[in-house]
Order: sequence, then structure tokens, then C-alpha cells
Amino acid sequence: RFFIIKESFLLYYAESEKKNFESNKYFNIHPKGVIPLGGCIVEPKEEPNMPYAIKISHEDFHGNIVLAAESEFEQAQWLEMLQESGKVTWKNAQLGEAMIESLEAQGLQLAKEKQEYLDKLMEETEELCLQREQKEELERLNQVLEAEKHRFEEVVRELRLEQEQIRRELELTARSLKGVEEEKKELRSLTQSLQKTLEELSLEKQQMLEMLEENESQLPPPTSPSKEQSPIWGLHCSLQQIEEKMQQLLEEKLLAEKRMKENEERSRALEEEREFYSSQSQALQNSLSELTAEKQQTERDLKAEVKVRMDLEKRLREAEEALQSLEQGLNSLDCNKEKEEKMKADVSNLR
Repeated sequence: RFFIIKESFLLYYAESEKKNFESNKYFNIHPKGVIPLGGCIVEPKEEPNMPYAIKISHEDFHGNIVLAAESEFEQAQWLEMLQESGKVTWKNAQLGEAMIESLEAQGLQLAKEKQEYLDKLMEETEELCLQREQKEELERLNQVLEAEKHRFEEVVRELRLEQEQIRRELELTARSLKGVEEEKKELRSLTQSLQKTLEELSLEKQQMLEMLEENESQLPPPTSPSKEQSPIWGLHCSLQQIEEKMQQLLEEKLLAEKRMKENEERSRALEEEREFYSSQSQALQNSLSELTAEKQQTERDLKAEVKVRMDLEKRLREAEEALQSLEQGLNSLDCNKEKEEKMKADVSNLR
């Protein structure tokens, strides 16, 4: 048997109750038996196979009660405690039933309160599980947002590279267009110069023709001199040279006009290419602005999610601390008013 002294009563249990008492620090309110110690005579006794026996006797008992300790020191302690508890008058023995009923009532109340706390614990545990699921969902969303952010950054980098390539091509097109414009100006100047030279040669040709007609009308027909010595022949030669030079200049003029026409076509093609690249650059710039705005919005959403997650983690820690405190209060031996108020506060905090 396992014995406990409670005021002026000796309560005894099965031996297995000792482990529960040592671990939980509270005793069962349903003992196997209760022995009133008031007015009892407690003295050591020698019994065979019981070296540290204790005898409890009273005139109203039917027989004596014999106990045994495990050592001499423990026997002396038990004798002192039992004798001290036996000094209470026999009237206190009548309070045994009342004490047991009171203990049972308290036990029922404590069991009811414990069940209420356990129900609240279950509710709050479910709430904690829901919050943990929300936390996991937030972490998953965080990973998705991080991946989306990296994808946006990669797209922005690609668009920036493409924009840089288009800018270089635009610069090259602008330089080519500038070269074409300069060549066009040179060809226009050359055409004007050729036109002026043609006009001068045409004027000179007209003068030569007039001189030739005049000489033919004034001079008599030659008899013996050769054609090479005749002044008319010289005029014809000069006139032929002028016509050949005019023909050459006309060919150069046509060639210059042809080159100028090619340059104009090339200039139009370069202008169209520049407009195409400009439109592409503008479209890329718009896409880049939209992606930048979307990236900023994503970062703001991510910061908000992180803030919410940190707040949830803080609330989880507080709830877990309150749960631990509540469990300690439920498992405690002493359930005074202060601890009850604290447990109620913990339940309110959890709620």
C-alpha cells in the first residue's frame, strides 16, 4: 500500500499510485480506505519478517492496524508524523466523510473545469492548425511570387538588351542616312555644275556655228589648199570637239542623276528602317515600363505578404506560449484562484 497523511487522516492506495503522485504532484481523491488518527495510539512493533513495523490502535477499532516502513529512519519519521496527527480529538474522525464528500465535490468541479479548458484547447488547437495551413499557403505564395519576380527581372534584362541593340542599329542607320544626304548634296552640286558647263558649251557651239556660217558666206571656195589648212575645217574640228565634250558631259549628268535617284531610294529605305526601329524602340520602352510597374506591384504584394506572415508567426508564438501555460496550469497540483485567473486570461488570449 501507498500511504498519505492528510490532516488527521491516513489515506491509503494501491502501490501503483506512488508513481502517479511523484510525477503529477497531486493525489487521487478516491483512496482505498481512510483511517482517522484522532486519539489513536501509534507505537513501534516487532513483527516476524517486518523489522520496521508500526502499530496503530484505538479503543473503538476492531483489532489493530499494522504498517511497516522500509528503513529505521523512515520508521522514525512516520512515527513522529502519525503521533502528531493522532493528537487531534476523536471528534475529527466524524469529519472524514464530510472531507471525502468535499474532496469529491472539488474533484468534480475541477474535472468539469478541466474538461472546459480541454474543449477550449481543442478549439484553439484547430485554430492553430488553420493558421499553420495559412502560413504554409503564404510561404507557397511567397515562392511563386519570388519565381515571378525573377522571371520579370529576366524579361526586363532581355528587353534592355534588345533596346540597346535597336539603339545601336538606329545610330548606324542615322549615320548611313547622314552619309547618303551628304552624297546627295554632292551629286546635286555636281549635276548643277554639269548643267552649267553644258549651257556654256551649248552657247560656245552656237557661236561656232554662227562663225562657221559667216566664214562660209564671205570666203570664196578654195581651189588648191587642203582641208587641213582651211579655216572652215578648223571650225568644224572645234565644233566636233565641243559636241563630243557635250556628249561626255551629258553622260556624266545622266550617271549623276542615276546615282542621285539611287541615293534617294536608299534614303527612303533608311528612313523607313529608322521609323521601324523607332516604333520598335517605343514598343519596347512601353513594354519595359509596364513590366517595371508590374514588378513594383509584385514587390509591394510580396512585402505585404511577408508582413502578414510575420504577424501570423508572432500570433502563433503567443498562442503556443499561452497553450503551454494553460497545460501547466491544468497539470498543476495547486489550483488556486490566481492560477485560475491566469488560465482564464490565457484562454481569452487564445480566443
